[in-house]
Amino acid sequence: MKKIRFLLLMGMIAPLFVEGQDTRPDTLVINGITVIRDNRPPKNEPKKGFFKNINSRRTLKKITTEWGMVDIGMSSFVDRTDYPGVAAQAYAPGSNNQWFETKGFKSRNINLWVVTQRYSLVHHVLNLQYGVGLELNNYFYTQPVRYDPNPPATQDPPVVSIDARAQSVPPERIYKKDKLAADYVTVPLMLNFNFTPDRIYPFELSAGVSIGYLYASRNKTITSDEGKQKAKDAFGLKPWKLSYVGDLTLGVVTFYGSYAFKGMYKRGLDMTPYTFGIRLRPGDLFNKIENR
Repeated sequence: MKKIRFLLLMGMIAPLFVEGQDTRPDTLVINGITVIRDNRPPKNEPKKGFFKNINSRRTLKKITTEWGMVDIGMSSFVDRTDYPGVAAQAYAPGSNNQWFETKGFKSRNINLWVVTQRYSLVHHVLNLQYGVGLELNNYFYTQPVRYDPNPPATQDPPVVSIDARAQSVPPERIYKKDKLAADYVTVPLMLNFNFTPDRIYPFELSAGVSIGYLYASRNKTITSDEGKQKAKDAFGLKPWKLSYVGDLTLGVVTFYGSYAFKGMYKRGLDMTPYTFGIRLRPGDLFNKIENR
């Protein structure tokens, strides 16, 4: 009897010394009865931390909706204007290819996507993507150009001029800011290819077109003597803008870009706008919180 009690006691105490050291099953034979204690962790033990979020899966729906996405990037244009030509000189007398040079890192693009939706076409791999939002473009000029909101009532009147007071020696007027803002209501329509449709952080590629309507444009300046000035007008900008658009999602990072079909001016200047940057998706933050 003492021998049996001793063996039982040893069988209870021994696992305490080997726990965490050996994943092989413990085997103990007592009076012909085999007792097995399995120390191996469950095969499907969930991963923790970052790897848990990456491998988390989501419920697939026919239609998914995202609210409040924000794009932050750069606005610029490809300038093919024939400055010596009659049209350019009528629109901006005396202009040359240096007039409309922009400050690259200050010329910003911000897109506020009110709502976007995705409709599954083929097993959530091929999807139709669409939405509506505001596209805000700011072109900051290096030269003191001025847009006239009240041009002469003549055919093809001049709209843009250079501020001679800022180019005098010494300058009578110093520019702290000189920009053209062009804001559009934009509706994109794209085909989306989602190569990992059941993952929360996917690998995706989208491409298509967008149509934008110019709802506001202005020339804003801040100078040493005038302070802040705003001239609001269309300035000969086209009311509609058609663009190629696309985005690439790599996990939690989404890059976007756009390139217009044609120039943004009705006459005089031939400038084709484009944008690129990074997209911020509030849904990514919610997914991270839910999957902690």
